[in-house]
Amino acid sequence: LLIAEISGNHNQSKTKFLKLIDSAFKNGADLVKIQTYEPKDITLNKKSEDFKIKDGIWKNNYLWDLYKKAHTPFKWHKEAFKVAKKNKGIIFSSPFSFRGVDFLEKLNVKLYKIASFEITDLKLIKYIASKKKPIILSTGIASIKEIKSAIQTINKYNKKIILLHCVSNYPTALKDTNISKINSLKKIFKNYHIGLSDHTMGFESSIASTALGIRIIEKHITLNNSMHGPDHQSSMHIKHLKKFVTTIDDLVKSLHIKQRT
Repeated sequence: LLIAEISGNHNQSKTKFLKLIDSAFKNGADLVKIQTYEPKDITLNKKSEDFKIKDGIWKNNYLWDLYKKAHTPFKWHKEAFKVAKKNKGIIFSSPFSFRGVDFLEKLNVKLYKIASFEITDLKLIKYIASKKKPIILSTGIASIKEIKSAIQTINKYNKKIILLHCVSNYPTALKDTNISKINSLKKIFKNYHIGLSDHTMGFESSIASTALGIRIIEKHITLNNSMHGPDHQSSMHIKHLKKFVTTIDDLVKSLHIKQRT
C-alpha cells in the first residue's frame, strides 16, 4: 500500500491542501495521511533556547512557530474527508492529543498513525488504541524496548498494527537510511507487517525496501519542491507520484508479492 503524506505542504492554503489530496488519489495513492494538531497540542509558546531548533532544515525556528506554519487547521478536515470519499479513497491522520482523537472519531476515521515522536506517549497511544482501529506505528526515534512498550499498550485493545521503519531526519540522506533495519524489525516483530516511512528525495530506499518484503510505503508529497515551507525539501513532487506507484507495482509483480488490496 502506498500512503501520500500531506504534512505541512499546504503552506496554510486550504486550496493547496485539498488539491494535494485530490491529486494524490488521482495519481495512484492508496491512502492519504494528514496531521491533526495545533501548536498547543505539542509545545509551549516559549522563545528560549530549549524551544529553538539547533540544526537541519528547520534550524533557528522556535517550535511554536514551526508548528504554527505546519499545522492543518481542524476546520479543513471535514472537506478533506469529502475529497477522499469523492475519490473512493481513504484518508486518515496522526493525532497529537486526546482532543485530536475525539475530533477524528467524529469524522469516522478508519485508522490511525502514531508519529515517531509520540511513540513514548503511552497515554495517547492507549487512548488511540481504545478506539480499536488499525494503527500504523512509526519507529523513527525509538529503541526496540520503546517499540515493544508501545505495542504492548496497543495490544490491550487491538492487534492490528503495522510498524514503519523510519529515519527522523528531513530529508534523509541515502547513507543514513539504514534499510537493513527492516530485516531486524521483521525478525523481532514476527506477528506484524513492516513498512517504510521514506524521507529521502528519491525512490531508491522505497525500491530497496520493497525487495525486503515491506507491505506499506509512506512518502511525503508536494506541489512544488521550491516552495518555502517546513517539508517541501523532503517531499516527492506530485508529478512523480504516478511513476513511483507504477515502479513499485511492477517490482511487486516481479517479486511475486501479493498485490495491493
